[in-house]
Parts: sequence; structure tokens; C-alpha cells
Amino acid sequence: MEQQVKTGKCIIMAAGDFTPVEIDVKDEDYVIAADGGFLYCSLVNVLPDMIVGDMDSVDSSVKAELLQWKEENPDRFVLLPTIKDDTDTLAAIRIGLEKGYRKFHIYGAMGGRLEHSMANIQCLTYLKENDAVGYLMDASCMVTVIKDEAIHFNKNLTGYLSVFSLGDQAVGVNETGLKYTLDQATVTNAFPVGISNEFIGEEAVVSVEKGTLLVIVSWAEED
Repeated sequence: MEQQVKTGKCIIMAAGDFTPVEIDVKDEDYVIAADGGFLYCSLVNVLPDMIVGDMDSVDSSVKAELLQWKEENPDRFVLLPTIKDDTDTLAAIRIGLEKGYRKFHIYGAMGGRLEHSMANIQCLTYLKENDAVGYLMDASCMVTVIKDEAIHFNKNLTGYLSVFSLGDQAVGVNETGLKYTLDQATVTNAFPVGISNEFIGEEAVVSVEKGTLLVIVSWAEED
């Protein structure tokens, strides 16, 4: 039987740097705390539906709290081995995909150790390869991946937009409604031609005919 795609989004709280932001959780959404991301849930008054992790990013007091959760909610806790191929975030993503979610908002996925941020960017590509879309959400920026497609941005956005090729090259890259335009450009992974474009009060569109682009939106700082 074909899996039913859920209409809501899967919200994942990872254990990277996190500045408390308002997180809109609707009834149809599903929240997964990935290891130390459990702490961030309490900061923003979000109750996780599932906790996943190996508990290597928490101190002893939080570990005791997690074990108590596990005892009280055995069906809502997945204890992972410390030696594994998947990161905690990727393990959470796999669970969200298995449950039928195809839209993922991931918080606490950047900052801290650079390799963790890079791993979470690769998770966005993993989602794209599995017919899903993911967004790394932060108080200062949003990161996503597009492949052979277009992405649209509201005209009210302010700040900067950058694109980077995640393969050797991305062909047929177009940017419209921004301060600088690209028209059928080829963006390679060896020259940062797509950095720091600016929103100008128009609907912005970024598209790529063939290839995978990392798209980063840095919000404008408030005065």
C-alpha cells in the first residue's frame, strides 16, 4: 500500500546553537527532539511527540530527565547507539519520512562545530533526494536546497540571498526580483558568484534547470 503523505510538517529540534524564536506548531504537525534539542523544546514551550538520540550532547541532569521521559513514554523515545552512521538529526528525519511527512523545519541545526552544520546541510540534500523539502531555521537565516526547480520569495522579505552549487556545477540558474540578476548562468562549486544578493521589495524567484543549489536567506537586522 502506498504511504499516505501527511499534510503537516515535521519539526525537528536539533542540538546546535539556538536562539529562541516563535515556532508555530499546528495540530497536523509532528515534533521530534533530536538528543539535546529536547532542552530547546522547553525554551519555546513546545512539547515533542518523539525524542530521538544517543544522549551524548546532554549533561547528567538532562540525561536523567530524558531517561525519565523514556520510562514514562516508551513509545515516544528512540535511544540510538553512540557508534552509528546516522547523525541524531538524520535519524529524526528518517522517522519523519517514515511517518509520511514531506516538509521539514529543522531548528538548532547550525552553529557550534562546523562539521555539524555541514552534516545538516547534507541532510537537506537527503530530503530532496527522498521527494521531500527541508529548511534549516534560525533567528538570523533560513537554509534550503533546490534541485531542477524554482523557489519563490515574498516581496516583503528584506536581507540577503545567496546560492551555492552543491555539485560540480548548476546549469541554467536564474535570479529575478533581486538587486542583481542572473540569466541562464552556470554556477560552479569553485567560484562564489551567487553570494549576497539583496531583496528589493519585489517577489524574488531563484531557479535552476539542472543541478542542486544551496539557498541561504539572511534576514535583515532590525534597527
